[in-house]
Amino acid sequence: MQAAEHIYIHIPFCHRICPYCAFYKHTPGATDLRGFVEAIVTEAKLRLPEGAAPRTLYFGGGTPSMLSPTHLRLLVDGLHSHLDLTQLEEWSFEANPATFTSTKVQQWRMLGITRVSLGAQSFDPLILRILGREHSPKDIAESVHMLREEGGMRVNIDLMFCLPGLSQQDWRSTLEQAIALKPEHISTYSLTLEPGTPFAASPISTPTEDEEVLSYTLAHDLLSAAGYRHYEVSNYAFGENERSLHNLSCWRGEQYVGLGPGACGTLESTHYMNEPDTNGYIDALSQGALPTGTQENITPEMHRTELISLGLRTDEGISLALLREKDQREVIPMLLREGLANISKDDMRLGLTPKGYLLADEIALQLI
Repeated sequence: MQAAEHIYIHIPFCHRICPYCAFYKHTPGATDLRGFVEAIVTEAKLRLPEGAAPRTLYFGGGTPSMLSPTHLRLLVDGLHSHLDLTQLEEWSFEANPATFTSTKVQQWRMLGITRVSLGAQSFDPLILRILGREHSPKDIAESVHMLREEGGMRVNIDLMFCLPGLSQQDWRSTLEQAIALKPEHISTYSLTLEPGTPFAASPISTPTEDEEVLSYTLAHDLLSAAGYRHYEVSNYAFGENERSLHNLSCWRGEQYVGLGPGACGTLESTHYMNEPDTNGYIDALSQGALPTGTQENITPEMHRTELISLGLRTDEGISLALLREKDQREVIPMLLREGLANISKDDMRLGLTPKGYLLADEIALQLI
């Protein structure tokens, strides 16, 4: 058992299943929610030593904001009974607009939640209906104001581009409306047709490479001009202190504990994933056993590969010491000539330019 400075908790419940989402999720149905909460606490006790003091805590989903105040309080009290949460530097909580009230926000503040990530996706009403979202553009704005005024929380807004029926002008409008709300952080993601999702099985059109480049470039230009730092391929922060500390830890290859059905974690050179089965998860932990799942030992070469592929996605880049001499002689000069990368003179790190971000995966493949 090893302490980890970062904890992710997966809450798989949603009011409605969005047709594009590939994360493990389901409607609550007949799930024993109290049993689910108790199972999360039990898993924390089995995976983490008593008194462990994490730096970041992230509630993802699913829709964590669906948890009732009673169940959320039960979960947090259970975590407090085993962990030292007084050292948290960031506590993130995913929520959908219009799925919470002022009362809930006030409870989140009292519990210590510092950052809320809103699954807004779009400010276009038609696009929201296509995505199966139940909120309106007005709900997004009201949710941001509520989080700020009632909770004093930092806010991230998630947005999607290259969506069916979304023109470049529509995408510009969504970005401008998001910027007008002045969130501390904005994430932008291109629609991906993930296997097993309704969108993947439907005849919707996928964007061309040129359309994706145009949408990505528009986001970079508008958000950068508004003062946002493009610190990761899909993420923008209004200043260095507004970056997602939890996500940064993952991109830096640090160890983290994942709790909940379908959650992943990396501890002691082992990557694990809990089986995505909520009832099976509850049953196993009610008997004091870790949930079933998969495990994989991480070799030094696998760790190097992860550091390169994840690090290149951030403006921190990667240490040149991770690269083979042959690649330093042949690949790096080409990246510099093409304006895809640069090398910091102070700490000798290779970082991609915004142009290079577009080819981050391809570049990583050349270097691993």
